Amino acid sequence: MNGLTHLDEAGAAHMVDVSGKAVTRREATAAGSIAMSAEALAAIRAGSLKKGDALAVARVAGIMAAKRTPDIIPLCHPLPLSAVRVELTLTDTGVDCAATVATTGTTGVEMEALTAASAALLTLYDMAKALDRGMVIGPLRLLAKSGGRSGDWRAEG
Repeated sequence: MNGLTHLDEAGAAHMVDVSGKAVTRREATAAGSIAMSAEALAAIRAGSLKKGDALAVARVAGIMAAKRTPDIIPLCHPLPLSAVRVELTLTDTGVDCAATVATTGTTGVEMEALTAASAALLTLYDMAKALDRGMVIGPLRLLAKSGGRSGDWRAEG
């Protein structure tokens, strides 16, 4: 065994069999940010972008993306998500995003949380790109996960 769960003994990619794992409540939170010009940030803050309310659209995009993670990330299991929360916070230089996803099942929701945060930030870029094509997304990372055999984990710092 090579230690990578998505590769079989011959090194071929496969979906992990989680049928023998315990059903537990699982939750994950991922976060990222987008830095932008003062002009773009002011337009988002004022809700004056030509494309509409960027924060509302980004929040919905994040929720939709979490639900579609297996369509985007190969080998992810389709999961019955019980909750998806996308929080967007305006800062002095852009927008911070935190996405929290929960389920009760046999595998975790880390990828769903990361996908939600990514899609929300990409949506903000799309909505404001007419004002600032130089926006920077990142860093994006997992902040915490709970449940499952490996238990709880929290990022340092």
